[in-house]
This record gives sequence, structure tokens and C-alpha cells, in this order.
Amino acid sequence: MSSVQDTTDPTAHTAGREEIDLKLEALVIPVSDVDRAKDFYERLGWRLDADVTRDAFRLIQITPPGADCSIQFGTNLTSAEPGSASGLYLVVSDIAAARAELIARGADVSEIFHEQEIGARFHPLGASDRVSGPAADRQSYGSFATFEDPDGNGWLLQEITTRLPGRVDRTSTSFASAGDLSAALQRAAAAHGEHEARIGRADPDWPDWYAEYMVREQAGEELPS
Repeated sequence: MSSVQDTTDPTAHTAGREEIDLKLEALVIPVSDVDRAKDFYERLGWRLDADVTRDAFRLIQITPPGADCSIQFGTNLTSAEPGSASGLYLVVSDIAAARAELIARGADVSEIFHEQEIGARFHPLGASDRVSGPAADRQSYGSFATFEDPDGNGWLLQEITTRLPGRVDRTSTSFASAGDLSAALQRAAAAHGEHEARIGRADPDWPDWYAEYMVREQAGEELPS
């Protein structure tokens, strides 16, 4: 008699196998005017990776600064309605600075807001549950701003300074820019000053303390005291 494997068991298909990385590297967004979209994203300072044309097919790939995932758009890429993509996250370490930079480059970015109720980030501009101003104490994950491309594809800025546990591999700590590294060093310096005040003396091992603080912060682990 044959048996049926229980596919509800999460280990049923992976026992004894090496885990395979599945890296999200590109998202397709629908646009109506390819050259207009290309000009918009390049003006934002996003990197042009490819512009390929074959007969009636055209593919453009562009990558936001510091991102591992790119966007693609073009001709005959998708049947989705132009402008129908929404909730496309752009994670930043300083939402005020990121907003100012995008505005300077021509994007029409909303005010910074936080949520009165979870999910308000996806509600339209002017919704009553999008509360003006950043989250209290600039709580990580709590401050947002939005903008759209010329077709209406919606982008969502979210400020993240400390990751939730398990979101980052502590063995592969990295920073997207010199600014992000500088901000992390400043947070570590402030926390280390409090550490020295607690122990009542200068800490000669401060480089090790800084390093451990920055790795734990990015990995979302309990910070050293």
C-alpha cells in the first residue's frame, strides 16, 4: 500500500538538505510611458542597470541607492494596469533626510507621518489615521512618507534604525552607505557614553563594545549595557 506524504510538515521536504538561498532581486512595475518612467527614476539618482530592446520588447532595470532589489519596467513585460503597483517599500535610516533628498530631485513626497491604527501606511494621502509627524521617540519601523511615480505606482518610505530579532544575520553586518555607518557609530557612541557612566570609568575596550553594539543593533538582538 502506498503512503501519502504529509506536506503540512515544514521539514517534510527539507530534512537532510542544504538550505537554498532565494534572493529577491527584481520587481516588475507597470508603466504607460517607458521613457518618462526612466527619466523620473534616473532623476531620483537611481542606478540604470540595463536598457534592452528586442523587436517589440523593451526592458529597463533600475536600482535604488543601497538596494539589493531592482525594479524593472518596459514594453511587453506585464499585463498589469499602469500605476497599479503600491506599497513598494524603501527602507531608510533617516526619513527626514531621505524625504528632503527625494524632494530635491523632483519627487512629490508626502509629509512624514505615523499610524494611528496599524495599516494606515497603506491608506491614501489625507486619510485621518495617517497622523502628522514621525513616531514618538522616532521609534524604529514607526515613521513613514509616500510618493508616486508619474503613472501612480506608490512608494512607501519607512524609517528603520533597529531591526526586529532574527531579521538580519549577525555574521553579515553591512551598511548601505557611509551615512548609515556614521549614524550607527553615533548611536553606539551615545550608548557607550551611558555604559561608561554606569561603570564609573573609561572603557579601554571601547572598539570591541562599539562593534558588538552595532552588530547586535542591526541583527535586532538585545543591546549591550
